Formats: sequence, C-alpha cells, structure tokens
Amino acid sequence: MTTQLHYDIVGSFLRPQALKEAREQFAAGQLSQADLTKVEDAQIKELVQKEAAAGLKVVTDGEFRRSYWHLDTFWGFGGIEHTTQTHGYFFHDEETRNDSAQVAGKIRFTGAHPDLTAFKYLKSLTDGTDLVPRQSIPSPAQCYAELYRGDENIAKLKEVYANEDDLITDLATAYRDLILALYDAGCRDLKLDDCTWGMVVDDDFWQSMADAGFDREQLAAKYLEVNNGALVDLPADLRVSTHICRGNYHSTWAAKGGYGPVAKYVFAKENVSAFYLEFDDERSGGFEPLQEVPAGKEVVLGLVTSKKPELEAAADLVARIKEASQYVSLDDLALSTQCGFASTEEGNQLTEDQQWAKIKLVVEVAKQVWG
Repeated sequence: MTTQLHYDIVGSFLRPQALKEAREQFAAGQLSQADLTKVEDAQIKELVQKEAAAGLKVVTDGEFRRSYWHLDTFWGFGGIEHTTQTHGYFFHDEETRNDSAQVAGKIRFTGAHPDLTAFKYLKSLTDGTDLVPRQSIPSPAQCYAELYRGDENIAKLKEVYANEDDLITDLATAYRDLILALYDAGCRDLKLDDCTWGMVVDDDFWQSMADAGFDREQLAAKYLEVNNGALVDLPADLRVSTHICRGNYHSTWAAKGGYGPVAKYVFAKENVSAFYLEFDDERSGGFEPLQEVPAGKEVVLGLVTSKKPELEAAADLVARIKEASQYVSLDDLALSTQCGFASTEEGNQLTEDQQWAKIKLVVEVAKQVWG
C-alpha cells in the first residue's frame, strides 16, 4: 500500500480534549474502565473517519489507549511489571515522567494483551472498507534496552535470567506470539517502533555508554539479534516495517546523529520490508547510509516534522526526495511525517488543525512527485 500511494503516517495522533479529560477522571477514580473504554472507542472511531477523509488508506487508532508508545506494550507481557525510577528519560531540555518496565518473572505472552484488544477494535472499524488497519508496537530491542535501564532493572534481570541467551529467547518468543496473535486477529500491517538505533548513533550518548564499558558494534549486533529473533517464520502476507527515531516527547528530542554507524546492521540485515526514517532536520544526517538498504525494500522518508507547527515548503520536500533517490529507487520511496504527533499522551506542541495540515502536505507532495 505504501509504495502504491507513496505517502504514509507514523501512527500516533494528538489526544482529543475529551479523551484527555476521561483519562484524568479514570486516574482519579471518577470514571470506570468500562466508561473510559467507551470514550476511547468513540474518539478512535472519529479519528479513523478523519484519517480516511484526509486520503489515508493505512490507518491507526492514534495510540489513543496508550500512555506511552512503548511501555504499555511491555507491561502487557507476563513477567514484566510497571515500575518507576528516580528519573524519567532525559530529552533535550526536558525530563519525561519516570515510568519504567522491570522483569518480575519469565517473560511470556499470556494470550491476552492490550495491543491485541486495541487492534481488534480498530479492525472492526475498517471491515468492509478499503482501509488497512496498522498496529504499531515497540521493537523487541526497545524492550531489551528498557530492561537494562538503570541498576535496579539490571539487578532484577539478573535474578530472573542468569543466562542472557534465555532472556533473548523468551523475549523473542513473547513478541513472536503477540505478532502471530495479531495476525490471527486480521493484522496484515505491523510496524516496530525503535529508538535503540537512534541512541547508538549519537556520539555524545555513546561516549557515556563507552565509559560504562559498552562496545557500539557489539550492541548494534545484539539489537539486531533481538529484533530478528522475533521475526522468524512469519506469514508471507504480513508486512513488517520499522520506524527508527531519535526520541519524540513534547516536541523535544533525545539523540542526534546520522544512520551511518548502524546502517550495515539495521538497513542491511533487519528482517523487515520497510524503513520509516527520521530526516526532518540536521540531527538525522544525510541520505548516504540508505545505500545499505537492499533493493526492493521500501524507505519512507520522514521529511515533514511532527514536532513543530510550521509547514515545510513543498519545493524543499521535492528536492530532498530527489536527493534520496540517488540511493534508493524512487519507486521504493515514500513520504511521511518524521514521527507520530503524540508518542506519549502529552503530545507535541501543535494544534490538531496543524497536525492535519501536516498530513495534507505529505499527501499533496507525494501526489506531485509520484502522480
């Protein structure tokens, strides 16, 4: 669908005010889970209608049922619990909330998962239409990194998993079981969101990691192993893609650096058919690393920022697409926003009208370039 249309989205949308209020009431004990679900259902139904009206053919639920783009998925596995840390994630000039995910037992897919429940409702809205429902989940490597985040998480990890190979096997199996359950529910378009590569390429971040005894090449190989371990023997008609980002929280970012240091791992060897890549400013580097992408795989250029309300100039976008086509065939390129509009429920600093204007720009430029 992406290469037919040559335009796409990453997935999350700004939370409507009615949804924000309902979640606040639920957190305060003033609204039941059943009533919160009714509000979520109504807001997701309205969102899908708006996505279709905007010309989108691949649609999402906006991640309206989530607080975080990643942690909610981790908490849905057996053996992983919701914890907090002294600090949140450190972004440029801002610190996030301090939630985390920690091993409490052997990791497993229990047969029930909030992402599975969420997808089933989204699919019910697209049945009988030409819309493709997409489910986004954080990558296995992202979960692996979270379980190693901080001394307390590491200590718990070592209590449960004396052998890291067992951790990787269980994590891959849990993810693969979730993916197959989503497939059985009708999912044919799955996207793995992944910030781990964005951390590895950041030289400043890497300096602090290196001081702790890490090796960049070894870690990149480990992330590839963890991701590919979950992506084995999947149905041939399941499109699996990955979105690689450097952080997206309240219009701020966490990392910087071009894709070069990890291109020979993630671009050349990850078992996905498409890459959604952040290229909205100088932090992302140039297009040269795209030469590592195997022929025939899709590259969705995230040239339109979701962090700022100002619209990019169409001519500039056309020029950058042309530049990228030096490394990837124009037929295998597409255009999107660089990330979602609300990777967490706080959302980026722009209005819903500005959000839809960004999507309109993506569609219009794609039609200008590809017809």
